[in-house]
Amino acid sequence: MIKAIIFDCFGVLSTEGWIPYRYHYFGNNKELFERSGDLQKQVDAGLMSIDDFIKDISAMSGVDEQSTKNMLEGVAPNRQLIDFIRSEIAPKYSVGMLSNAGDNWLDKIFTAKDLALFDEIALSFQNGFIKPDASSYESIASRIGVETQECVFVDDQERYCTGAIDVGMKAVWYKDFDQMRTDLYKILATNTKN
Repeated sequence: MIKAIIFDCFGVLSTEGWIPYRYHYFGNNKELFERSGDLQKQVDAGLMSIDDFIKDISAMSGVDEQSTKNMLEGVAPNRQLIDFIRSEIAPKYSVGMLSNAGDNWLDKIFTAKDLALFDEIALSFQNGFIKPDASSYESIASRIGVETQECVFVDDQERYCTGAIDVGMKAVWYKDFDQMRTDLYKILATNTKN
């Protein structure tokens, strides 16, 4: 029985700033691409401050720090998905957010009303678990009060969906809203909450 739907933030609940930046500035340089990924993991785990991350990424890309910060923070809520959660998901299921994040930008992206839709929010820099580490999925399920087998996880990165499946969750690989809704409804049609 599915009891909880858990959503990723960047690339699902909101637009993504980091991935386009990383591919644009480092995509043609394997060494810088890997180094930037290592820095991302450090900031997501709370081992590096966001200010130091921006400073290092700016130096690597040759872009000034303020422009880098603006590009990384220039995200907007996926209003269509938020409205769907409000009308179709939250009345029937527990709702969670699980995201690899180096800082808490949620108040800059979402309204208080939007954030109130989520029963639990787990950000990697706070809890130290980075997807696809099994502990990240197990932690959010535990905080919601459900088993991993009672969850559907929605993410725009296939490897993070695979990580969710590995701990027993169902997963939807988010490509666009209509595809996600169709795939989610297929899963929910065969599983109902008590």
